[in-house]
Amino acid sequence: MDALTLIKTRHSTRKFSDKPVEKEKLEQVIEAGRFAPSGGNNQTTHFIVIQDKSVLSELVRITREEFAKMNLKPDTYASLATSIKLSKKGTYVFHYNAPVLILTANRIGYDNNMADCSCAVENMMLMANALDLGSCWINQINWLNSNPVMVAYLKTLGMQDGETVYVSMALGYPDSPDGLPLRRIVERKGNPVTYVGEA
Repeated sequence: MDALTLIKTRHSTRKFSDKPVEKEKLEQVIEAGRFAPSGGNNQTTHFIVIQDKSVLSELVRITREEFAKMNLKPDTYASLATSIKLSKKGTYVFHYNAPVLILTANRIGYDNNMADCSCAVENMMLMANALDLGSCWINQINWLNSNPVMVAYLKTLGMQDGETVYVSMALGYPDSPDGLPLRRIVERKGNPVTYVGEA
């Protein structure tokens, strides 16, 4: 499909099959992230690619336990509030049981850390769509990036001193009737555009 259709038809997958992602496809997704733009071409985004089921289970356990300790406030961001509520019930699986979780870490104090990680994840989500894989942006690790329990565990997975995770992405085959991502073009009701001058 052409590039604009690829962009327009990408949607988040929140139900994954247990079918593993082939090495060749995973490498293409990662390479798309590595070739994303970065501030000053610094290329400091660190990709931590998790496929080990025991590691994914431990991340789910830590995330659930740490969110369950949090208190809800009237102005708590809606998605974070949902994470806290489900964690308190003991049912929360933040990565939707995807077989792959890709964490993007970057340097703390670097002005473009979030932007660079975001560009990388967007590239990877688009490549996933091109390869008939599902993906979903994951905020939960970022929301715990100053939590000492989570930080300690992430360091055992290769996160370096002076780094933190800014964006994560679930990846895998969608659990759908045809095994393909949901592809449809949704009308834009926001995102206004203002043109200044003529082309």
